[in-house]
Amino acid sequence: MIDLPEPYLVWFSQKGFPNGKLGQMLQMVHEIKVNGLEYLLKPLRNIKR
Repeated sequence: MIDLPEPYLVWFSQKGFPNGKLGQMLQMVHEIKVNGLEYLLKPLRNIKR
């Protein structure tokens, strides 16, 4: 979700995030992006699944 474009997340913040877990995750990613905290998730990208 961190790869979603910021304008997409801003649109949701203006119109309202969906209910449930998806909405919570979108809202969290929005907050991370608008506050410039994407670097915090960089180490997680390197984890092998």
